[in-house]
Amino acid sequence: MAEKNILGNKIRQIRETKEMSVEELAASSNTSTELIEQLEDGALVPSLTPLMQIARALGVRLGTFLDDAPQSGPVVTKSGGSGKVVRFSGNCDPCEKSTLDFFSLAADKADRHMEPFIIDVHPAQSGEAKQSSHEGEEFIYVLNGQIEILYGKDSFTLSTGDSIYYDSIVPHHVHAVDSEAKILAVVYAPY
Repeated sequence: MAEKNILGNKIRQIRETKEMSVEELAASSNTSTELIEQLEDGALVPSLTPLMQIARALGVRLGTFLDDAPQSGPVVTKSGGSGKVVRFSGNCDPCEKSTLDFFSLAADKADRHMEPFIIDVHPAQSGEAKQSSHEGEEFIYVLNGQIEILYGKDSFTLSTGDSIYYDSIVPHHVHAVDSEAKILAVVYAPY
């Protein structure tokens, strides 16, 4: 799994630059030292919520974990050109593989407030989907396939061409219904 997780080294680098211990970061992000260590070692497919908590504790945007050399001008991503992929578990327990593959459309854009992604959404792994929440908002547009969004006590099934905009502080979970789906997602999370 380590070769698929590009986040671990970035988290470790930022944490060490800020002279924080693993224990301090875990306490500040309301996560566990085990989670931080597994992320940094690339041994864990993370879910989005703890990554947002870690980003906030480090004082950076979520997208900072994807950035190499931030640019102040526009960032253009050509069709099929987003080579940066981040794999998330979608908050399953335990997660053996990614359920969401995020392709950043604005990696390296300095001082951005939104995080636009093309996301390959895989069907949920066996077991009950666990909802998670984080501050901010999300906009999802279904490019192809069919997805289900569990939002609090509600459920929304969206097909190609459908969209949803919601407050992400409400517990939610996104997964493909029967087969692979692809969405455009824009995530805003204040830091």
